[in-house]
Amino acid sequence: MKQKLLFILYGSILLSACTNGQKTNTPVVTHEKWSALLQKNVNSKGIVNYKGMLADKGKLDEYLAILSKQKPSKNWSRNDELAFWINAYNAFTVKLITDNYPVKSIKDLNPSVSVIFVNTVWDKKFFSIGGDKMSLNNIEHGILRKMNEPRVHFTIVCASISCPKLLNTAYNAAVLDDQLNKAARDFLADNAKNQVNATHPKLSKIFDWFSGDFKVNGQSKVDFINRFTSVKIDKTAEISYLDYNWNLNE
Repeated sequence: MKQKLLFILYGSILLSACTNGQKTNTPVVTHEKWSALLQKNVNSKGIVNYKGMLADKGKLDEYLAILSKQKPSKNWSRNDELAFWINAYNAFTVKLITDNYPVKSIKDLNPSVSVIFVNTVWDKKFFSIGGDKMSLNNIEHGILRKMNEPRVHFTIVCASISCPKLLNTAYNAAVLDDQLNKAARDFLADNAKNQVNATHPKLSKIFDWFSGDFKVNGQSKVDFINRFTSVKIDKTAEISYLDYNWNLNE
């Protein structure tokens, strides 16, 4: 009898371990559906055809349903996680705009009356991932910024003219480092968003709002920026910041 009980107990532990393994080891999400939508409705400058996205609402919802079913698990690589959350942020932002289209600015979707924990449109929990209700701020501040990869600031797009451009293909773990470097170079080379010179650069407010994020591995913000520009900013340069254009990126 004692031996039988031990066998049952061992079997239960083994089954529990297998079940837990299934919960923490899940297939990596791929982003072909999102790429197809981006290639169809976003041009090389990152300008979005929201009417086209609205016409493709069914396909967008299909992709978002894939994201909603699960979130990254322990068997995913860091690049798999980064690509997932960057694509999720951008796709759910497009969803937010198309659900309220036409709209002149994402800021027009701010609540007219602030309620607890919901002061801006970015605080609104309007989607779920892996069973968790989430907001865009949950992804940006609660996940992506904590992954200590400052280049993500050039990839997540708030549907506005002054934001980094929306890439017209999905972010992909296999080539993510190249995509992140290109996003940084493109953003800094865009004179409408950054005017880089040696002594009096005028930079995007992204470098002001998230200044600390760019001070990594003992380097300064200027050191970080100079990695991605042909013109190098002097360490003693007087930096100013450009006004942010929140008009819709269409």
